[in-house]
Amino acid sequence: MSENNTENRESVNFIQKIINEDLANGTYGKRVHTRFPPEPNGYLHVGHAKSICLNYSLAKKNNGIFNLRFDDTNPTKEDDSFVESIIKDVKWLCPEWDERIFFASDYFGKMYDYAVELINKGLAYVDDLSADEIRDYRGTLTEPGKESPFRNRTVEENLELFAKMKNGEYENGEKVLRAKIDMASPNINMRDPVIYRILHETHHNTGDEWCIYPMYDYAHPVEDAIEGITHSICTLEFEDHRPFYEWVLNNLDDFRAAPTKQIEFAKLFLTKTMMGKRYLKKMVEEGYVDGWDDPRMPTVAALRRRGYTSEAISNFCESIGVSKAQSVVDIAMLEHAVRDDLSLKSPRTMAVLEPIKLIITNYPEDKVEYVEAENNADNPGMGSRMVPFCRELYIEREDFMENPPKKYYRLFPGNEVRLRNAYFVKCEDFIKDEDGNIIEVHCTYDPETKSGSGFTGRKVKGTIHWVSARHCLDAQVNLYDYMMEDQDYDKTNFLEKLNPNSKVVLNNCKVETSMKDCKIGDRFQFMRHGYFIIDTDTTENNLIFNRIVQLKSSYNKR
Repeated sequence: MSENNTENRESVNFIQKIINEDLANGTYGKRVHTRFPPEPNGYLHVGHAKSICLNYSLAKKNNGIFNLRFDDTNPTKEDDSFVESIIKDVKWLCPEWDERIFFASDYFGKMYDYAVELINKGLAYVDDLSADEIRDYRGTLTEPGKESPFRNRTVEENLELFAKMKNGEYENGEKVLRAKIDMASPNINMRDPVIYRILHETHHNTGDEWCIYPMYDYAHPVEDAIEGITHSICTLEFEDHRPFYEWVLNNLDDFRAAPTKQIEFAKLFLTKTMMGKRYLKKMVEEGYVDGWDDPRMPTVAALRRRGYTSEAISNFCESIGVSKAQSVVDIAMLEHAVRDDLSLKSPRTMAVLEPIKLIITNYPEDKVEYVEAENNADNPGMGSRMVPFCRELYIEREDFMENPPKKYYRLFPGNEVRLRNAYFVKCEDFIKDEDGNIIEVHCTYDPETKSGSGFTGRKVKGTIHWVSARHCLDAQVNLYDYMMEDQDYDKTNFLEKLNPNSKVVLNNCKVETSMKDCKIGDRFQFMRHGYFIIDTDTTENNLIFNRIVQLKSSYNKR
């Protein structure tokens, strides 16, 4: 993308407009400081990647700072393995990030002190109502709530009870600390929300130091303010929570002068893809997929394993832009970004995924010659390789038909095609097994038609790829497709709508011998099949490829 196009895109980005205004007014001393605040209760998915890329790019474009901060306020769901996976994802998506990593749990002491400040100001109280009673007292969207009978406790009583909560003198759910705002507010989030609950659980970071934990809606603005975040970029579900975010900061003396500004944008939803973290977790825990990094999943770890590049994801997020209007993005746009990024980077090679033997009956049995093949026709700088050619080859099963339809230009009895980078061959005969399956195709070749030899004789309409049967390597190839069979699913029935063909394993594939020196993570374009990566499960004796993406989207064909 040119610099001018980038500037034009930024000029219509409503978040950048807000930042520009704040910079012009000196609102935050001409600072821009953003953050990405995940809860470490699962792996990040591509929707989170949009938020990461947005927050990171806003900081980078405005000479600012970007934090990764874990909102680890719920010890019942959080784990160090999730922390490690998220750090790895952010490093991968933001290669120039200076690894500013923070934890909400680092601020538990300060959060407690700020809660005490709210109590002292008469803006928070300890409530003895149960969770169900609090819900009943809250009212509805059309009816106001009613005040708790414990709402008017004195400051002294609230301080004493809150201290006892902290000291572990009560059981889970026995008491909570609530903000004291307005039980008749039209915004239900402002009807005395709970800001602390009792939870006797071991925390992944603080151990058993605390038995009370702040609620996210209270912790979020305090964390932002402590870190000096200028613009708290959130998704749209937090829009109704913004009044409480602002209430917290406007009522704490340390932050009211220049409180962090919360700005909401539309989440990323993709067609053919379930995105909710809790639903992805269900798929993992119930064995519908082989873990969080199963390449069928939309997690960042899974996309990385599948072979997507961080550049492709970043370019995709940039291309779809930032909006206040919620919509669903066609997954074909993400696939296009991947193909566009890989097209000039990936060497091209021949691989036969469903092989049948092709025997050139008039080619000498012991002869081996090497033909030159370009590594990437669109990127001549990638050079070429020499590919072994001999009497017995493997071709794709679909490249031969006994009784072909019209406009079938590949091999059939009596037809002639070019073997890519090599010779013309003509089908003379074929052999079937006892079940009627084609197992061998017998051809003759014309030695005058070698590719690159200057041959200008007759023309053929078809060109097929091949590998030498004597020199090829065996491989397993995993063909991945869309997670969801169609768009007719919701959160209640999505498991019934999973695509049964989202993973197809081919075990008898044949690839060029040049693959023997390749490493896990190397990417290639298999001619006619798409882009592939060597999977992390590859061993010395088991070469495994994952299909990253097809050469053309199959979305509109389904």
